[in-house]
Order: sequence, then structure tokens, then C-alpha cells
Amino acid sequence: MTSTAGGTPPPTTKGPGAPAAGAPDGPEGPEGPDAVRRGGPPEGGDAFDRDELPVPEGATRALLRSLLAPRRGRVMVAALVLLLQQAAVQAGPLLVAFAIDRAVPALRRGDHGPLVAVAVGYTLCAVGAGVFQYAFVRTSARVNQDVLLDLRGRIFRHAQALSVDFHERYTSGRLISRSTTDVESLRELLGEGLQELIGVLLSFVSISVLLLWLDWGIGAVAVGSFLPLYLLVRLYRRRAAVAFSARSTAIAAVIVKFAETMNGIRPVRAFRRERAGDALFEELNRRHERRNGDAILEMARYVVNSRLVANTAVAGMVLWGAYRVAAGTLALGVLAAAVLYVRRLYDPIDRLAMFLNSYQSAAASLEKIAGLLARTPTVREPAAPRALPPSRSGGPGREVVFEDVRFGYRTGGEVLPRFSLTVPAGQTVAVVGSTGAGKSTLAKLLARFYDPTGGRVLLDGVDLRELATPELRRGVVMVTQEAFLFSGTVAENIAIGRPEATREEIERAAKAIGAHDFIAGLPEGYDTDVRKRGGRISAGQRQLVAFARALLADPAVLILDEATSSLDVPGERAVQRAMDTVLHGRTAVVIAHRLSTVEIADRVLVMEGGRIVEDGSPAELIGGEGRFAGLHRAWRESLVG
Repeated sequence: MTSTAGGTPPPTTKGPGAPAAGAPDGPEGPEGPDAVRRGGPPEGGDAFDRDELPVPEGATRALLRSLLAPRRGRVMVAALVLLLQQAAVQAGPLLVAFAIDRAVPALRRGDHGPLVAVAVGYTLCAVGAGVFQYAFVRTSARVNQDVLLDLRGRIFRHAQALSVDFHERYTSGRLISRSTTDVESLRELLGEGLQELIGVLLSFVSISVLLLWLDWGIGAVAVGSFLPLYLLVRLYRRRAAVAFSARSTAIAAVIVKFAETMNGIRPVRAFRRERAGDALFEELNRRHERRNGDAILEMARYVVNSRLVANTAVAGMVLWGAYRVAAGTLALGVLAAAVLYVRRLYDPIDRLAMFLNSYQSAAASLEKIAGLLARTPTVREPAAPRALPPSRSGGPGREVVFEDVRFGYRTGGEVLPRFSLTVPAGQTVAVVGSTGAGKSTLAKLLARFYDPTGGRVLLDGVDLRELATPELRRGVVMVTQEAFLFSGTVAENIAIGRPEATREEIERAAKAIGAHDFIAGLPEGYDTDVRKRGGRISAGQRQLVAFARALLADPAVLILDEATSSLDVPGERAVQRAMDTVLHGRTAVVIAHRLSTVEIADRVLVMEGGRIVEDGSPAELIGGEGRFAGLHRAWRESLVG
């Protein structure tokens, strides 16, 4: 058994900077989350604080293409159906013009045929437009739902795949906002906005062609009036993009604060922070109200100006057309059809504003989602993963080696300077030290929540970076200070590491850890639903369930990071009695503040400033005059007191 630590001791304070790739934001001193906020932004500036992530060039368009590409066939069918619907709609004014200029004069001559043909044609167009509209809505709705289902799944899967350092800086509230509020913005766009846009574009093209075909003069005036409307649209898009991006960020901040307060309701009530929390939430809510008002105001400006342009153009066209009809240079039916077409063209202006409203909101949301999906895990899967060889020791345990490992921040402040350590297979090592000494960092590197910035961590000679995640998780299991339980039964929570385990195996693991009696006493025993975060059972009972979960997973290496801190003295004693069974033959790294936990260890490491300053058996170190002996004496005196 060997351990060495070299290199320059880490400074007592960090300069400005962000953690290196894979840097943790754990609870200990330099690697704590406050250090990240003090030291500066992580990758991408202060993106985590602004609720923005850098978006690579073209990432948003690439995401949209990837969502629509698998549904290209249905998209083309929807476009064709909408084209037919527009053709049926735009045929109406032509029939009106034919009726005025041809059918009515024919009727005066006693010929009913043209007027009947117009009536039949108009009826068929109306029915056809309704049928095609139904077909379009049905087809596009299927595409929309598939896209949203795909997108939510991508966000969830990608969020799970991102490294722990990302989740410790980017709050769960923001992730919830991405998969709810932002996806809902896309739903509104895909469900209603795109139909409006395509309808307006088809109307513009078809009506422009028809107006020019009916009369060059009127057609030219109508098309020319689109120039000021186009300029209004461009101005609105530019101003609205800023407004909707700010609105999206504001609502995300509201969600983050709400989720954070509800998750921390116990300390909120314990420290009477309700009034302060209410004041902050009110401020965030007011900010969202202002940002939402800014977006609505931009839309109102656009609607007023566009209506002014449209109404002026229609009035001028009617007056000029009436003069030409009176002069005999324009047929009355052509003027009537032109006015109907122009009104049909300008009427969707309000709906176009609503589309632009949805578009800007959706564009801001899609950009934020694209920024999230563009994040790559700092702890990456190996390109050519290796399998763990048979255990060298012949037992369940495996040798752990930290080989010249370094871990630190981009600015150079290292949590772990040059660090080497060998833990033989089957040995239980307790790691103690003051807060910020690097104990939890060591555990997280071994669990490969983070990768070292230098050197290697080996498991029976295999670099952890060469192991696929499922292989690593079968070999190394970590039990943390906060035993997190998912909604579901006790049995399901114990079997998370081995979903295929039988009820007999689950109960055997619970009995070995000493959890069977309290589980059997629950209302439905192992089938009792522990509810959200395991709130139905006590903290100590949750920790026992976490130990049973780890035992059932049967790992080669077990990491206990302050795992007994939430247990009372009787509960801790019960767990310690079960440890001989749990750790038998396994390699174990026990991070401990309570020195009573150290009693189960074969070896104790005392860490200070990221280095091992003492290494030996508990008896050897207690009998000496080093730091551990002093810690042990202070602990004994506290018990006597």
C-alpha cells in the first residue's frame, strides 16, 4: 500500500476563474459552488447566471432540421393539402367577378346557366376549402406532436448525459423551463403559427399573380403597397427578438426561484425566510410582467402601423378603381374581385402579427434549447471502451490506483496537486481531514463524476476513462450524504442498481444492512410508496435504504461519502455492525467526519490541502502524535463532555 503527494500546495484563496473541465462544485472549500460564483463564470462567460448558454453557429437551424427530417413525408403532404385549400379559397373572388361581368348579364337575357355554374362552383370551393383545412390540421397536428415528443425526450436524455459539474451550476429549475415553457412556445408556433405563415405566403403569391392577371395597374399598386409592410415586419422582428428573449429569461428566473423555494421549504420555514422569499419572488414576477408587457407593446405598434398602411392602400385602390370603372377602362367585376383579393390579403395582418409574436417567442426558446443540447459532457464515453478483466484478487474487490493525478481550476489553483495513491483490492480506507481538504474530490474522481486534469485513475490497471458507463457503474458505487430516493416503492428504490433483482434478493440485502425491520413495519412493507424524495420515511431510514441499494448492486468498489452523517447514534451503530458484511472482500473508500466511522477501516488517510499528510492503520495513527491523533483525542473529549 502506497500513497504519495507532491507538487505545490494549493493557495489558500483562488484568483478569478472558473473550474476546469470536469471541476466539481462540491461542498468542500475550494471546490464549493460559491467558489465558482466568486471565481468567475464557467465556460461560456457568466452564462449560467444569465440563464443563457452559448449557441454554436447554425445549431438552432440544425436542431430544427433534425426534428423535421424524419417527418419530411408528412410535412410535404401537409404542404400539398394547404396548397389545395388555398386554391379553393382564392377561387372565390374570380367567381364573383365572373358572376358580375358575365352571369348577371346572361341572366338578364334569360340564360340561367352561368349563374348556376357560379353557385355550384362557389359551393364546391367552400366545401373543398373546409375538407382540405381539416386534412391539413389533422396531418400537421400529428407532425407537431411527434416533434414536441421528440424534443422533450432529447432534452431529458441529454440532461441525464451531461456531467455532474453542469448540473451543479445549471439549476434544475432552468432545465424544467427548457422542457416546459420553451417547448410550449414551440407548440404554439407549430400548432397555429406555421399555418398562418404559410397561408399568408401562399396568399401573397397567388393574389399578386391574380391581381396582375386581372389588371396590371391595380396589381402593381397592390404589390407596391407591400414594401412599407415588409419594412414594418423587419423592424418588428428586430425589436421583438430582444423583447421575447428577455421575456423567456424572466420566466425562467421565476421558475428557478419557485422550484428552489419549494425544494428548500424546510430551511425556509425554519429560518422564517417566507417574507424575504416572497419579496424576491415578487420582484422576479414583476420583472417578468414588464418583459411580457414590452413584448405586447411591440406587437401593438406593429398592428397599428400595418393597419394604417393596409387601410390607406385599400382606400386609394377603391377610389382609383371607381374612377376607372366610371371612365369605362375597368370592368366592375374586376374591381370587385380586386377589392376582395386585397382585403383577403390585408385581413391576415393581425394574424400575421400573432404569428410573429409566436415566432419570436419560439425562436428565443429554440435558441435556448439548442444551447442546452449543444453542451457536451465533460466526462465523455470512450470511443473504444474496454471491459474490466477478471479481478486480480480473486475476490469481489479490485485495486484502485491514483497515478500522478492532478485536479484543479483553469486559473491554476489546484484542489489536488500531483497525487498518487494505491488502495489494494479488498481494503477499506477511511479518508479524514478538515473541510476543503479534497476528500470529496477524491471520491468523485474515483466514481468518475469528474475526470482528472492530469494523471490517471485506474481500476485493476484499467483507466476509468476507458470504461463504458454501465461497466463503471457496475464496478463502482457511491453512497452520498444525501440519500436520494425516487417516488415509488421501497423495493423499487433498493433495486435501482439491479432492476432484475428478485424480491428475495432485495429483502436479503435489506436484512444484511439492518433495514428489514423498519421496512416490514411500514404500511405496505416493501411495497410502500416513499413518495417525493423519500419524504414518507426519516432521513436515517432513507440512508439505510441507500446502503441496501449499494449492497444489492454488489460493486467491486464502494464509496461512502459522509454516508452515516444523517444517522443517529443507534442507527450509526447498526450500520457499522452491518459494515463487516457489506464491505467484506470489497474495496471501500470511506469519507468521514465522524471518527467513529473510522473504526471499521483497515487504513486511515489524513488529507490537508489536497495532499495526504498521514497514512496508516487507525491504531498506528491514534498512538502517534500526528493530526489524526489530535483529532481523535478531541473527539473522545467531546464524547466525555
